[in-house]
Amino acid sequence: MMKRFILSALLLFSVFTASNLDAQETDSAYVRSHYTKLERQIVMRDGVKLFTSIYLPKDQTKKYPFLISRTPYTVAPYGEDKYKLSLGTFPALMREGFIFVYQDVRGKWMSEGTFEDVRPQTTQKGSKAIDESTDTYDTIDWLVKNIQNNNGKAGISGISYPGFYSTTSLPNAHPALKAVSPQAPVTDWFMGDDFHHRGVLFLNDAFRFMSSFGVPRPKPITPDKGPKGLVFPIKDNYRFYLEAGSIKNLKDKYFADSIKFWNDLFKHPNLDTFWKARVILPHLTNVKPAVMVVGGFFDAEDAYGTFATYKAIEKQNPGANNILVAGPWYHGGWVRSDGSYFGDIQFGQPTSTYYQQNIELPFFKFYLKGEGNFNAAEANIFVTGSNEWKKFKTWPPAETESRNLYLHPNGKLAFTKVGRTDSWDEYVSDPNAPVPYQDGVQDRRTREYMIDDQRFAARRPDVKVYQTDALTEDITLTGPVLANLVVSTTGTDADYVVKLIDVYPEDAPNPAPNPKNLIMGGYQMLVRGEIMRGKYRNSFEKPEAFVPGAITKVNYPLPDVAHTFKKGHKIMIQIQNSWFPLADRNPQKFMDIYQAQPADFQKAIHKIYHDTNNSSFLTVNVLKP
Repeated sequence: MMKRFILSALLLFSVFTASNLDAQETDSAYVRSHYTKLERQIVMRDGVKLFTSIYLPKDQTKKYPFLISRTPYTVAPYGEDKYKLSLGTFPALMREGFIFVYQDVRGKWMSEGTFEDVRPQTTQKGSKAIDESTDTYDTIDWLVKNIQNNNGKAGISGISYPGFYSTTSLPNAHPALKAVSPQAPVTDWFMGDDFHHRGVLFLNDAFRFMSSFGVPRPKPITPDKGPKGLVFPIKDNYRFYLEAGSIKNLKDKYFADSIKFWNDLFKHPNLDTFWKARVILPHLTNVKPAVMVVGGFFDAEDAYGTFATYKAIEKQNPGANNILVAGPWYHGGWVRSDGSYFGDIQFGQPTSTYYQQNIELPFFKFYLKGEGNFNAAEANIFVTGSNEWKKFKTWPPAETESRNLYLHPNGKLAFTKVGRTDSWDEYVSDPNAPVPYQDGVQDRRTREYMIDDQRFAARRPDVKVYQTDALTEDITLTGPVLANLVVSTTGTDADYVVKLIDVYPEDAPNPAPNPKNLIMGGYQMLVRGEIMRGKYRNSFEKPEAFVPGAITKVNYPLPDVAHTFKKGHKIMIQIQNSWFPLADRNPQKFMDIYQAQPADFQKAIHKIYHDTNNSSFLTVNVLKP
């Protein structure tokens, strides 16, 4: 997730494929001429009222289903005479005709009640016990009974945090709820989405997001009168976080005790009941509506949630009507761009347009209107590299072969195991000079880092690089990737970053035109990267110190991939111990990092082993021809 600022998040459900103001004004005129707006306070079972905007088609010759978005980012503009510029996530949905419903979730903006981040499912008993599932149920129940000319069917969708609210509609779903599409859904803020990855705080995203989103809202209020976010005094985010000295210093200087969720981070450094209660996945049982989970392989915020949500529904609901769509997209890119390129990489076709026209629109038309045919596959996957849509009967695909990519001496990488018995790489990692997550200077975390050139990192002595010879045939990797590292450190804790990279041949052509003066020869395209806090290698609940100098295994999964390494390209793995300021710094000593002081951050000597007895490798799934 990490939504740039609240105001940018306001556009999440008013996305335009149009590229100029005239097109936006055209959409705005369409909304006013084809829809009537109502505003209602819908009463929940405990008496709390949730502010809801409802856009009714003016054509009353037929009945319409509801298409609902529940959001913490406001349903603005407020006032029945003030209209959104566009409805739905892309214009074809707006023109198709639904009763569009937008609701401020409990405790946000103009809704009553107390807001709670990723609110846990209720464990209370009684008719007034609430959670996001009951709020969704009560909302749908009221809409079906009180809004004229509806056909008795409802759908719900959302991207990112609204994706979480889409997912929470599934437990004990209202009978009228027929179609749900969690898109890049917030799912697990400790293991892989937004706030943490494998126990590592995603500092840049978490701090910037909570510096605006987490500011208390004392009473129902509109955005123009709402709390203001932090003005960052340094525009270089690497410098800003490094000069702060520690997470504790950041909190003390900028937040004190004003941001509740930031305080919760400090109280719950490990995986405990606080975090476990905020994972919706165990509650996705007895799922009745049709579900379409959507996400991007290059989503910097919620790639984890996409695949975890789909897999949980599959595992816990045999026979569920549940499909997956994953493309070459950034966060929300499937409706915020035409999807023909991302960063420096071209995909050869408008992947988002294909998705909108051939998957999402038919999905909602079929399940909510009973119109057309919906023949999507179980897993609808765009494979980068080969740049083609593929349809699979399962995800991960069954037609794969599990293989190990072994680290070798002298920076080599191969599918064969090392024969020698005394092989390792040794280097120094200094948390006071951490490896940046991206080249150049950025004001805030960019989305392009997920696919960007990694040559800047390969040049550093604290980044170990391993690559294959030029491939003699195409190799397509699909599904999970597992890092299996054998390491040692002179410290008592360490982070490990593993990056899977596609190295272009030296004669790769530059784009034409080439306004950025890109050199594609030797380009190192990041396919997948992930970080792991070493003290959690055996348990996220009970961290363990490293024994200095002891050979230790650190194994962890990376998010799923779908990428073809073309003939003539090379497969590369980079390993490093910092990814700053994307991830917070590890002081390389075993401690509660939330309490670390600048003096705690110390250099350590690391070894990565790659011999016949201590093999480090990446387990991948190679798609069979």
